[in-house]
Order: sequence, then C-alpha cells, then structure tokens
Amino acid sequence: MATIKRFEDLEIWKEARRLTTQIHKISNETGLKSDFRLRNQIKASSGSVMDNIAEGFERNGNLEFRQFLSIAKGSAGEARSQLYRLFDYGYIKEEEFNSLKTDFENLSGKINNFIIYLNNKDFKGTKFR
Repeated sequence: MATIKRFEDLEIWKEARRLTTQIHKISNETGLKSDFRLRNQIKASSGSVMDNIAEGFERNGNLEFRQFLSIAKGSAGEARSQLYRLFDYGYIKEEEFNSLKTDFENLSGKINNFIIYLNNKDFKGTKFR
C-alpha cells in the first residue's frame, strides 16, 4: 500500500464525503428540510463519518486513528439507521433508500477492513518517532 500523506487521499474519506453530499441534497430538496431534528441528526451523523476519518488521520498515531475509524464506522451505522426513518416518513423513495443503505453498508465494510489492516501493522505513527 502506498504511503498516504493526506486524509483527502483516503478512499474511505472520499466515499464518506460523497454520501454526506447526497444527504445534504436530500435535506434541501425534500420535505426533510422542514423536519429540523431528523434533518440535523442525519446531516450530523453522515458528516461525522468523514470528519472522524480526517481527525484520526491527522493525529499521526495508529492507535488513535483506529479509534477514530471505529467512531466513523459507528456514525455510518447511525446514518444508515436514520435512512430508515427518511424512508418510513416518505422523504425518500425505496430505490434511493436501498441505494444509500447499500452505500453506507459498503463504507462501513471498507472502514472495518482498514481497521483490520491497521491492526496488522507495527507502525505506530509519526508522533512516536
């Protein structure tokens, strides 16, 4: 694996950013824009995925990065749960729900695989040099 020097180069961060943008679009273009609490919850949880990936990477420590990746994975699950409410309340159609649910499931799997990869590396991070 090539050395990644910026969190913006991580595929999991790019995917989280894409999904966050989709959630933002839904929150502005559907009835969700008037459901302030749910809108704010799903925007926060989806944004938390990309933010925790970035924060963990920037800490320059393998252990901390894995912890933040675990938090990001949890936030992806939270956003996925909130998608059910968007669907149940009629804010999104079944096709969009299924697509987003699958995308969040795939992202969670990629984050988990990255955690496993880091668990098998002896590298502790640049802050320990």
